[in-house]
Amino acid sequence: MIDAALSSSGAQVVLATSSDENYPPENIIDGSTETFWISTGMFPQEFIIRFSGTQKIRLVTIQSYNVKNLKIQKSTFSDATDFEGIIDKEFEHTEGQLQSNDFALNGTRATHLRFIITSGFDHFVSVHRVMVEGSSESNL
Repeated sequence: MIDAALSSSGAQVVLATSSDENYPPENIIDGSTETFWISTGMFPQEFIIRFSGTQKIRLVTIQSYNVKNLKIQKSTFSDATDFEGIIDKEFEHTEGQLQSNDFALNGTRATHLRFIITSGFDHFVSVHRVMVEGSSESNL
């Protein structure tokens, strides 16, 4: 199993609804919780991660701050279209520390994951890291 959501594994953030040059969306997939993407203060906010190929996903972990509600959708197409909802979760508020949430996906196949933050505990939220434990379909 690899972390398919790392830039070093070929993953890319192909869309983000907001961007700050000091906190770009690419920070989500750099493998560090010290760097992060920050929203611009309105909701919903979203970002889409494209994998290097179709992945069979076992587990998704997101480390964030001030996220209240998150939806995750998947696409199995080469262009980020026809997303299907797979997760809708309300997070607990963790004042002063990162939220860490795991989602077991039991082998769900996807080429893209869309993360939609529908609300936050504050005007701004940050996403520090997304980890996607899975295997490439070409390696199955």
